Amino acid sequence: MARYRGPKSKIARKFRDPIFGPDKALERKAYPPGMHGPNKRRMKQSEYAIQLMEKQKAKYTYGILERQFSNLFSEASRRKGITGENLLMLCESRLDNTVFRMGISPTRRGARQLVGHRHIEVNGQIVNIPSYTLRPGDKVSVREKSKSLEAVLNSVAGSSTKNFPWIEFDTNSLEGTFIVAPTRDQIPENIKEQLIVELYSK
Repeated sequence: MARYRGPKSKIARKFRDPIFGPDKALERKAYPPGMHGPNKRRMKQSEYAIQLMEKQKAKYTYGILERQFSNLFSEASRRKGITGENLLMLCESRLDNTVFRMGISPTRRGARQLVGHRHIEVNGQIVNIPSYTLRPGDKVSVREKSKSLEAVLNSVAGSSTKNFPWIEFDTNSLEGTFIVAPTRDQIPENIKEQLIVELYSK
C-alpha cells in the first residue's frame, strides 16, 4: 500500500504546524528545515507556492497521495455545497481517519495499518481499505479477535477526552457509529481549504 514513509518532523517544520501530532523537534526548531537554519533569507512566496503548500499540508495531514487527493477533489466539486468544505468532509469520512478520531489508534498512520491488517469492521464486515468512505449510520468496530490487541487497548486507554459530534464511540465494546459527515466548523484541522480550491481551479 503506497503511503508517505519519510521523516515526519521535517515535514512538520516545513509547514510550521504539528500535523503528525506533538513534535519536540518542531518545538525546538520552529523554522523550516535547511542547512542555513533560521537566518536564511527566504524569498517571498508566490500565490501559487502558497496554494501548493496548503494542498501538500492537507495531503500529509490525512495521509493521502496525489492521485487519491485529486479524485477526492473531483468528487467534492461534483457535490452540492462549498467545494473546499466538501473536500475536508470527504477526508474526515475516510475509514482510517474515523478509526483515528475514535481513539482506536493514536495516529492516522497507525489507524491505516489497523485497517489494512483486517482488524476493523464496518457494519459487521471486515473492511481493509483505509480510503473506504463511511456513510451516516455506519457502525465501526474492532474485530472480536483483535479487541485484546495491546496497541488498541493502550490507545483507547490513553486517548484524550476529545469528543467529535459526528462520531459516537463506546470504549468498553470498542464499537462506534459514524453519525453524520462533519461540518467545517467541527473539523479541528488548521487547513485553508479555499487555497486548495483556487489551486485546482487554475
